[in-house]
Amino acid sequence: MKWFSGRRQREQEQEIAQLRERNAQLQARVAALEAQNARLLAQLAAARKHSGNSSKPPSSDITKPAPKAGGSSRRRKIGGQPGHARHQRPSFAPEQIDERKVYGPEECRHCGSADWERLPEPAQVVQQVELLLKPFRVTEHVVQACRCRNCQRMQTGELPAAIAATGLIGPRMMGLLLFMKGALRSSYSAMEEFLGHVLGFKVCRGYLAKVMARGSQALQSPVEELRSLLPAQRLLNVDETGHKENGKGMWTWCFRAPHFVLFSIQVSRGSEVLMEFLGQEFNGVLGCDYFSAYRKFMGQMSGSVQFCFAHLIRDLKFLAEHPEPMRPLYAQPILQAVRRMFHLIHEQVEHPVEDFQSRLERHKKRIIALAVNTTGLSPIAWYVEKHYPEVFNLAERFRKHGEAYFTFITTPEIGPTNNAAEQALRFVVMDRRATQGTRGHKGRTFCERIWTVVGTCRMNQRSIFAYLCEAVTAWSNGLPAPSLLPADSS
Repeated sequence: MKWFSGRRQREQEQEIAQLRERNAQLQARVAALEAQNARLLAQLAAARKHSGNSSKPPSSDITKPAPKAGGSSRRRKIGGQPGHARHQRPSFAPEQIDERKVYGPEECRHCGSADWERLPEPAQVVQQVELLLKPFRVTEHVVQACRCRNCQRMQTGELPAAIAATGLIGPRMMGLLLFMKGALRSSYSAMEEFLGHVLGFKVCRGYLAKVMARGSQALQSPVEELRSLLPAQRLLNVDETGHKENGKGMWTWCFRAPHFVLFSIQVSRGSEVLMEFLGQEFNGVLGCDYFSAYRKFMGQMSGSVQFCFAHLIRDLKFLAEHPEPMRPLYAQPILQAVRRMFHLIHEQVEHPVEDFQSRLERHKKRIIALAVNTTGLSPIAWYVEKHYPEVFNLAERFRKHGEAYFTFITTPEIGPTNNAAEQALRFVVMDRRATQGTRGHKGRTFCERIWTVVGTCRMNQRSIFAYLCEAVTAWSNGLPAPSLLPADSS
């Protein structure tokens, strides 16, 4: 019996060892499958990113979203929509009309008489605009050589400084070329073709590049004026986008103030650019996204920050739509609280209430409390950081800078989003796609100045072409260019 019990004990020990080995293998397989599942969920979440839940541009949404349940699948007809006001171009004023032709009947078709009484109101008026056969004027400026009859010495006249500065291209023609290059994003080849085929004026691309360099000089002083005003701005939105120069990556910075916008192309995307343009003395409100450069500058300046709520909502939507079930449990309540807050803001526009600010404060505290609370995923912080890093990072963001998302409550002029700077950057991004960047310092400087002029004039509903003509005319006469700021901006 002792021999049998010993043998049975050895068999059980072997079986236990085998079971332990099998258990270790299964645990390793489960861990591998869990890791694989986590990778697949992360890939699926990344594949589901779109412009509504990430920083991807709307142009990346190449697939059409499925129609909403119960919604109409019919697309609206092309053209004017029922109920919309009709838009008509205003007629030319009498002082704008160069020639007037009147067409009356020669003889009465009924009785043959030619005795007419002209009625006060015409039957029909058609105003037609036509391009002149030669829509420009060529002036030949001759510097005369003369000999003094008294001393027999040779002398010449002097070319006016304005003619010497502009050369072949006059101020208004230069303004047109600057407008085509800056506002219309025309290439040098397109400008050369337009001048030759439409105006009958042949000029090479190399000379057009020289014209742009002269135009850049004309715009120097008004752009530098705007740069000097940046540190004193009370409200300022800032954003940046990529830029290429000979294949090298650079950054276009956009500073959007209430009355102007300034662009600058820099090698760096770091906080040193903000320090260079704004400095420690900046005491306004800076609207921006949550990029690290702005967070670093936040601790160096004297002012406050409004982080972009649109970026935050996209981050929350990404977590709320995540295929892994725990992340939506964290993000969806926050997203609902944010929606309720903006619903209150929209209601205030239509139905103002006296306790609006106090209600906003309650919404703010509710959102921050939900964002920093990760106990629904796990009471252990390191476990959340390891298994749900996006949730952990968002919670840490609110612990450190949650208040900076709600600066707009006390300073409503800044707005909760950074849309002002992003909208100002759109035409720069389109220019980058059309021109593929710059080739050197001169081209970079020209882009900075012409973008600033175009963006600021559009902001203030000012004629870009008229301003460019004024700036070139002033520069050619050695005078300061007119300010880009509107008269009522002080």
